[in-house]
Amino acid sequence: MSVQRRLLPGISALAAFEAVARLGSFTAAAQELDLTQGAVSRQIRVLEDQFGRRLFERDSRNVRLSVAGEVYAEAVRAALGQLRDAALGLMSNRHSGILNLAILPTFGTRWLMPLIPDFVENNPDITINFVTRIGRFDFARERLDAAIHFGLPDWPDADSTLLVREEVAPVVSPEFLAGRAIATPADLGRLPLLHMATRPGAWTEWFEHQGLSAPTGPGMQFEQFGTAAQACMAGLGVALLPQVLISGELQRGQLVPAPGRPMQSRSAYYLVVPHDKRGHPPVASFRDWLLGHVPAEK
Repeated sequence: MSVQRRLLPGISALAAFEAVARLGSFTAAAQELDLTQGAVSRQIRVLEDQFGRRLFERDSRNVRLSVAGEVYAEAVRAALGQLRDAALGLMSNRHSGILNLAILPTFGTRWLMPLIPDFVENNPDITINFVTRIGRFDFARERLDAAIHFGLPDWPDADSTLLVREEVAPVVSPEFLAGRAIATPADLGRLPLLHMATRPGAWTEWFEHQGLSAPTGPGMQFEQFGTAAQACMAGLGVALLPQVLISGELQRGQLVPAPGRPMQSRSAYYLVVPHDKRGHPPVASFRDWLLGHVPAEK
């Protein structure tokens, strides 16, 4: 067998190996693949003979991956996933393909989604698959092409394109404001403050930005801005929210500004593209389209 052939096992053998590795059972793998247990065992034996390495440790009751098998299983799982994605792309979209995009929950819902119909209308041959991710992740492992990320433009091995800078400001419901004496930023320190779990020091920074000492004491904490906005509209307290995410509530009068100057966040929203996806046509099309919809820098 040539070296090239030895390094490229058959897809049936790889599928059998991945199933056994994932399920931990030849019987379960055979049921999933609609094969006999003997056929699955033969496929695994072909791989082990081809590589000259044991991929599984077997005893009378159990089967488990060997050390070499664990390493190989991770690579095979990723490779089969890429093949499945490529096949899906060919079947669902013959021309331009698929864009697998990670988005932030609130920013994706409130800022990006209202724009997406325009992209779909102008790029009918591109299908976008959306997943929610907060924080950094491995693009290759997650099989994602790009991400909308909040942070700094320092994602390793990736290009970060600025989309929107963020200004945060305190807001309250009109009823909350009408029922309390709130005239200066200092007055907010006496009121219930709503906190974001992802921005634990935001209120401290904002009070310092006003030249004030931050109040101490606990307050309600939320994981997503959308939930915090709803709590604020319900009159539960003062929320420090990105203006770009609550423009609708401000326009409708559901939220109103509280006293104090807005503060620009150190971080911003970026489109992040790993270097190996720069030339992927759906990524390039999405990036060019998106940059046409971002507000101009002031």
